[in-house]
Amino acid sequence: MWSPAADDRALARACMDVRAGRYLSAHEVLKETRDDFEVRAHRSLVLASVAADSDLAERWLAEEPGAEAALLWARVAMLRALRMADAGDRRQGALARIARSACDRAAKELPEDPTPWVAQLALTRLDRPRDPAPQGLLTAPAGPWYLFAHILRLDAWHREAHHRFLSYFFTRYGGSSSASWDVAAFLSQRAPATSPLRLLPLVALVEDYDPTALLADRTWEQPQWITTATSIHRNWFPRVADYRFTPVLDLSYLAHALFMAKREFEAREVFTAMGPFAARMPWSAFGEPAEQLSRARRSCGLPVPHGA
Repeated sequence: MWSPAADDRALARACMDVRAGRYLSAHEVLKETRDDFEVRAHRSLVLASVAADSDLAERWLAEEPGAEAALLWARVAMLRALRMADAGDRRQGALARIARSACDRAAKELPEDPTPWVAQLALTRLDRPRDPAPQGLLTAPAGPWYLFAHILRLDAWHREAHHRFLSYFFTRYGGSSSASWDVAAFLSQRAPATSPLRLLPLVALVEDYDPTALLADRTWEQPQWITTATSIHRNWFPRVADYRFTPVLDLSYLAHALFMAKREFEAREVFTAMGPFAARMPWSAFGEPAEQLSRARRSCGLPVPHGA
């Protein structure tokens, strides 16, 4: 099931309501996350992806303004600006200004919430700020370090903030392969061994994948990547059982890395923990995601869930 809401049933219901033009349940699922920034970031992003093609966010903000309405509007405006930029549309500049203004408004509504600042961080790949890097990075890549540092003061291990920050350095957004490797290693080594942020180098590895390179698919069999994947499986994976909702995307990256490393036994455990849910990344980087995922599951001795 390619549902970004996965087993968060309240979020899935809110998404259905948003598609129908109603925002009351979106307000409820966001308001109850004011003290859980990880879930707040995830829910607001999923809701925004559903609302981005309608006027629901604008209507909600006009009819019942507040912190949750302002956050959804910031997220929607952010997604629209990024989509325009990726499409090479000339309107991206105007939409980026609207999005930054929306993020400022949401940040003022709830100053302790890092989510509007994370949305601002996502937008930095459009204007490419060049703050100097802190000590400890081999390539010392300039980037939005000051904004990232501000977010970390609000929430030191914010998952989406780290992923957005890493993506700034991706080659496709104007960065470089060496910088993204450097940043991924730096950020993951800072994080506790039990943190999902230890997955960041695996994300950079997928981003750097070149199917035309010699023995490209054997990269994950190199000792450093086997060690990385098995360490995450040993230290972070047991914690997943305590999560409020299944972290499908992180599990997807881990399952993929273990499968590519020929560690089918461990990969099978991760696939099992995901249940019937799936994320298109990282599988879509290697071909049609349903085909890639089905092949991996079968090789691990698992059936392909109905609807996958």
